[in-house]
Amino acid sequence: MRLFIIAIYLILYTIFSIPLFVFMYFLGKVNPKKKEIIAQKIVIHCGFRPILFISGVKLTVKGKEHILQDQAALYVYNHRSFFDVLAGYVTAPYPTAFISKKEIEKVPMVSRWMKFMNCLFLDRADMKQGLEVILQGIELLKSGTSIYIAPEGTRNKGEELLEFHAASFKLAEKSKCPIVPVAINNTDAVFEQHLPWIRKAHVIIEYCEPIDMTEMEQAEKKKIASTVRDILSEKVKANKLEL
Repeated sequence: MRLFIIAIYLILYTIFSIPLFVFMYFLGKVNPKKKEIIAQKIVIHCGFRPILFISGVKLTVKGKEHILQDQAALYVYNHRSFFDVLAGYVTAPYPTAFISKKEIEKVPMVSRWMKFMNCLFLDRADMKQGLEVILQGIELLKSGTSIYIAPEGTRNKGEELLEFHAASFKLAEKSKCPIVPVAINNTDAVFEQHLPWIRKAHVIIEYCEPIDMTEMEQAEKKKIASTVRDILSEKVKANKLEL
């Protein structure tokens, strides 16, 4: 039942949001940063929050003091579900962009709103395109837009976190922005564990203490991927006990 209600809601949301495309287009010509923030607010309050509510998601947020409101940061999360993006966005600061897989860019309405929010689309099979995305991400961070990224590179279906791609952390190193590890628990219980149905679930998202790479020695920087992975692995296992 929840799946059908969400489908109907998304159809209505799509129809009623069409006039906003014209407004967002012209706003982007005048004030790109304001366009980015307004688009994020529309998506969160008119899209993601209602979908989480309809899905029956109880969202617990820990470490709110580590969400940086006054500066851009690289938010690094473990990837379990499509619902990671919803949980991340409704708790993220303004403005924030996600780095998503290239295939999402082919979904017309979704990709258009993502582009309004300066989200980037990564082709995991194209190293050259991947480098371009990293460079674009660095510029976004320098301009004040935070970035959410999943260094595992794909949704993880196992108990242990996948190995983190070290290239993801170049975003923080080159932009000199802090890294905020984000541990997400139980989003797959909403959808992926019983496809195609949606079930209510308790989701925990925890923002961990920011990491400043500018204060690290070179040897520490080389190990940053495994360091962040260890932090998230520990938090995910600890929060699992509360579900």
